[in-house]
Amino acid sequence: MSAASGGGFRNLPLRVAAITAAIVAVLYLVAALAVIVISRNTLVGNVDNRLNSRLTAIVADPEAITEAFGGGAADLDNDGDARRFEAPLVVWVMGPGGASYQTNPTADLPANVEHSAGPTTVTIGGTEMRLVGGPISTSRGTAWITIAQSLGDVAGATDTLVLAELVTAPLLLLVVFVGALLIGRRVAGPIDQARVAQLAFTADASHELRTPLTVIEAETSLALQTERSPTEYQGVLGRIQDETLHLRGLVDDLLWLARFDAAPSMPAAEPVDVGALATTTADRFRPICDQLGTKLSTSVSGTFSPVISAPAEWIARLLSVLLDNAVRHSPPGSSVSVAVSGDASHVQLVVEDTGPGIPVAQREQIFNRFHRATETQEGAGLGLAIADAIVSATHGHWEVGDSAAGGARMAVWWPRISDRAFDSASDEQATDVSVRP
Repeated sequence: MSAASGGGFRNLPLRVAAITAAIVAVLYLVAALAVIVISRNTLVGNVDNRLNSRLTAIVADPEAITEAFGGGAADLDNDGDARRFEAPLVVWVMGPGGASYQTNPTADLPANVEHSAGPTTVTIGGTEMRLVGGPISTSRGTAWITIAQSLGDVAGATDTLVLAELVTAPLLLLVVFVGALLIGRRVAGPIDQARVAQLAFTADASHELRTPLTVIEAETSLALQTERSPTEYQGVLGRIQDETLHLRGLVDDLLWLARFDAAPSMPAAEPVDVGALATTTADRFRPICDQLGTKLSTSVSGTFSPVISAPAEWIARLLSVLLDNAVRHSPPGSSVSVAVSGDASHVQLVVEDTGPGIPVAQREQIFNRFHRATETQEGAGLGLAIADAIVSATHGHWEVGDSAAGGARMAVWWPRISDRAFDSASDEQATDVSVRP
C-alpha cells in the first residue's frame, strides 16, 4: 500500500464525519420542514375550529343578526373564549335586499369570497386571514354570514419555530461532526495500527522468504555455469535442501499465523495433561540433544494433576517452540530442563536452559513477529510469536526471566481444571472410542 493510500486511510475519519454530518443535515432539513408544516396546519386547524364554532353559535341565534341590521349592539365578533393564537374575529353579514353589516368598518370583504363557505385563506387589507361562511335565516329572509380571523399569530409562531430550527441546526451538525470524528478516530486508530503492523509483517515476510530463495538461485546458477564433480554437486544439493527446509518451516509458520489471525475461534478445547504432553514432546527432542551433547531433563510435580482446557495440538506446538529455542540457543554440552507442576488452581510449565539468556531490554519485544534478540540468531523470529498467540488464546500468561544457571527461563501459567471435569471428559472420550466400528 502506498503512502498516499495510507494518508487517505488516516483521513478516512474526517471524510466519514463529513458524510455523517451531511446525512444528518438532510434528515434534519426534512424533519424540520415536516415539523413546520405539521405545526402550521395544527394552528390553522385550531383557528378553523374556532371560526366554525362561532359560526354555529350565531346561526343558532338569528336574533343577533336582526339586531345588527336594526342598529343594535350585537356582539357578533366575540365568542367569549379568547385563547392563544385567537385574534379578534371579523364578521360580515350580507342580508336580503342588499343590506350588509360588518364588525370592522376598515375591513372590506373581497367580492370573490362574499359567499365562500371555506375554510379558506384570503388577504384582506394586507392581512392574511382565515374565513368560513354560511347561510342564516332571519326574520327579514335568508342572509349570508362570513367570519374571519387574522393568521398573524400563526405566522409569528411559525417564524419563531423556523428561527429556533435555524439556530439549532448548526449546533446539532457541529456536535454530530465532532462526535463522528472522535468516534471515527478511536475506531480507525487500532485499524490503522493493525494496517501498519500488517504492512511491516508483509515486508518482513518478503525479506525472510527472499533470503533462502536467493541462496537457492545462486547455488543453482553457479552449479549450472561450470562442470562439477559429483561430490561438488552433492554439496550444492545439500545446501539447496537446507535452504528448502528453512523455507518450508518459514512458510508453515506464516500459514499458521495467518490461519490463527483469520480463524473466528480456536479449535475445540479439551482436557490436556501438560505433564504427559511435555514428556512426550521432550522425547522427540532427545535425538537432537544427544547429537549436541545437551542434557535434557523433564519433571512433573505438585499435589494436583497438571490438566488445562486447551487444544492439544496447540500446547504441543508451544512446547516444541520453547524446547527448540532452548536447545538451539544453548551451547553443546549444556543442559535444558522442562518442569511441569500443578496446584489447586493453576498449572505451570517452565523451560530453562544454560544459554546466553534474554536481555531485560529485549523481553518485551521477543514475542513480536520477526523479532530476534541478535542478528546472529537462527530462525525467522516467528516461533515465540506463535507461542505467544497460543498462550493468549488459552488464557495463560508468561513469566520471562533468568534461569538459575544463567540462561533463559520461560514460564507459562494456566488456570487448572478440576479433576472431576477431567475425569468426566475422559469418560466421554472413552465412550466415543468404544462405540466406533
